[in-house]
Amino acid sequence: MPRHLPPLPAVRTIGLLQPMDWLALAWHDMARAGWISFAHGLALTLFGAAILAVAHNRFWLLAGALSGFLVVAPVLATSLYALSRALERGEPANFALVLKTWLNWQGSHVDKWGRDYWCMLQFGALLALAATGWVLTSAALITLLAPVPVLTPLDFLRHVVLARDGWLFELWLALGSFMAAPIFASSVVAMPLLLERRASLRQAVLTSWQAVLVNPLPMAFWAALILGFTLLGLGSLLLGLIAVMPMLGHASWHAYRDLIDASGLPQREPGSSHDSSGVAA
Repeated sequence: MPRHLPPLPAVRTIGLLQPMDWLALAWHDMARAGWISFAHGLALTLFGAAILAVAHNRFWLLAGALSGFLVVAPVLATSLYALSRALERGEPANFALVLKTWLNWQGSHVDKWGRDYWCMLQFGALLALAATGWVLTSAALITLLAPVPVLTPLDFLRHVVLARDGWLFELWLALGSFMAAPIFASSVVAMPLLLERRASLRQAVLTSWQAVLVNPLPMAFWAALILGFTLLGLGSLLLGLIAVMPMLGHASWHAYRDLIDASGLPQREPGSSHDSSGVAA
């Protein structure tokens, strides 16, 4: 007999422009959290700079490495979700919380060796695998199909983006979109759900897909906003990522709050006195 699948959290319907509210709430969180929020963006910027330093003369690799690195951004923003949750609850949002999130994110260690305890790590590994696949695919595509070696950003602009035939850049974008769409659908609310509730990896991913399918236009708008702000961050010599990364991370927490009613699932922190809406019980 087929195994009975656990029920998924309820998904709410939202308005088309609701993502703009998430961005406004994110800025409010950033102002309240202060330097600890912007430190996440600085860390991402420094990591991006390291990628630039290593692959600056191998743009066929750099293009895939930078875009692939952004695939795992939902995992890297985990402590930003925790900061927004703490601010929502009226709890301290400080460096100690960030350390706790990364080193001891699940309050109870009763089933430390169970699959549920490691679900966030499993999801991060899957995203890292997807990012690696895109890096290799992007590098192979540009290396094999570009008319001349692509070594610098100027080479990429001249021989790929502005090439007379024009098909290589379109193919690169289409393939990237084809790979990015299911990753976005799988991760848009999965990490905040795994952070807050005792959900399995399957529940989190299916709930994320359901949120996208129930709200296709708002989520497409949200994806476009993420892409647009990310391109602004990258186009500003990565300096814009200092603000963009925490803004998108905090906004993703508010997206989860608006989209998902997870009150039917037990909390990760059994001793918490707060319900799913962040109000003291």
